[in-house]
Amino acid sequence: MHMFAAAFNTETNTFSPFPTGERHFRLCHREDFLADPARIHGLGCLTTWQQLCLEQGHQLTLSLSAFAEPSGRIVRRVYEKLRDEILADLRSAGNVDVVLLDLHGAMAAEGYDDCEGDLISRIRQCVGPAVVIAVELDLHCHFSAAMLEHADLMICYKEYPHIDINDRAVELFNLAVRTRAREIRPTMALFDCKMIGMYPTSGGPMHDFVQRMVDHEAQEGVLSVSLGHGFPWGDVADAGSQLLVVTDDAAELAAELARELGLAFFALRGTVEFASLPLEEAMSKALASPHRPVVVADQADNPGGGAPSDSTHALRWLLAHKVAPAAVAVLYDPEVVKLAMTAGEGARLRVRLGGKMSAESGDPLDLTTVVVALAGNHQHCFPQRQGEDYVFSLGDTAVLRCEGIDIVVSSERGQCFSPCILSDFGLDPLRYKVIVPKSTQHFHGAFAPIAAEIIYMAAPGAIAPIMQQIPFVRVDTADKYPWNDSPHGPLG
Repeated sequence: MHMFAAAFNTETNTFSPFPTGERHFRLCHREDFLADPARIHGLGCLTTWQQLCLEQGHQLTLSLSAFAEPSGRIVRRVYEKLRDEILADLRSAGNVDVVLLDLHGAMAAEGYDDCEGDLISRIRQCVGPAVVIAVELDLHCHFSAAMLEHADLMICYKEYPHIDINDRAVELFNLAVRTRAREIRPTMALFDCKMIGMYPTSGGPMHDFVQRMVDHEAQEGVLSVSLGHGFPWGDVADAGSQLLVVTDDAAELAAELARELGLAFFALRGTVEFASLPLEEAMSKALASPHRPVVVADQADNPGGGAPSDSTHALRWLLAHKVAPAAVAVLYDPEVVKLAMTAGEGARLRVRLGGKMSAESGDPLDLTTVVVALAGNHQHCFPQRQGEDYVFSLGDTAVLRCEGIDIVVSSERGQCFSPCILSDFGLDPLRYKVIVPKSTQHFHGAFAPIAAEIIYMAAPGAIAPIMQQIPFVRVDTADKYPWNDSPHGPLG
């Protein structure tokens, strides 16, 4: 079979004042892959699909790979340019059997609330009805009518943190091959759970619910089950949690199972959200612990949700309470990184750190620091359950020490995924009393094995994890939990 694959992936925080431009995307074009096949490594789904094509003897045409750290809406001309590049590559690829897409599902641009639906529908116009279009999505996706109409297959990650990206890539690939071979006929059904929230799967009821979805995939006729959690800071009409079931030519089964599982998920409301504590309570709890390290997630300043990642609230608290040794990662401040790179390791450096990007970031901190370590174009690892780990560039990166607190500062916005953000610079994560990663949940997979305790913190910030405080305009919250506790009526 002839496979065509592309990746166009960013999560859009429509409340963010920072537009997503072309320079924010990490881009690999078709000609880049042709010139240097090694460019494929570290690109997640594309890497996995290439390996499967090699193993199974399929031809693969690689198109654009585009990834940007979450921020505001994509500049219209940038979205259209990158979209049209994929379409042009597809037209020039000749006859293809399967189109594989690595998309997010919550990507919005100026003039486009549903970028994925727009892209998939245009691809369908290019390839006609016989070609299989298979799409892998982040679980913080929005399912739209256009996506459902024009894709043959859609699945999303099951885990939050997203440790199963490569697992799902394998699943999607195999289903797509079987579909093109006419072994199966995927039929999809959606159920609107009428919920908006953030649901970690690392333990508790959500862990059990994921297993329930997996168990149903062993049921005769059921090909795949996905829960699209939705992205709360994407203010578009399709936002919210939806349950997607894919069956083998069994529309009634798909609809019934989607409703059954969707209502089962709704029944868990109030038990599956983050138990996030206000800053003072979270940090005081960490300080009172006799064990180390205590990991306190600064959820509200997570760049993975579109926050600036330069909030100083938690760092200010650590300094005021003389908590040491402690660590904060990753704080975005390219100007401070420039100063540190100029001064060099071991230098004493006076800096005005953080608090520059938004009103929610707090005030800058005037600090006297020591430059502990430096790295040019530092690559930060997001571990996966199988296959290659994801790698994200933080740009030039510095570790500054102030009053026993190590602060990892980057020149590019990036989420903290792993304690390797410390060990990569020769720092032992186990030595710290408190570690504050700027992350909502993706830190959990790698930090949990070393953490004495994990505390979720709702400090002030751009994406504070309290749903009722989000100023929705396009989303109708009247029939959704937590605004409405019975949107499904008496049967719900």
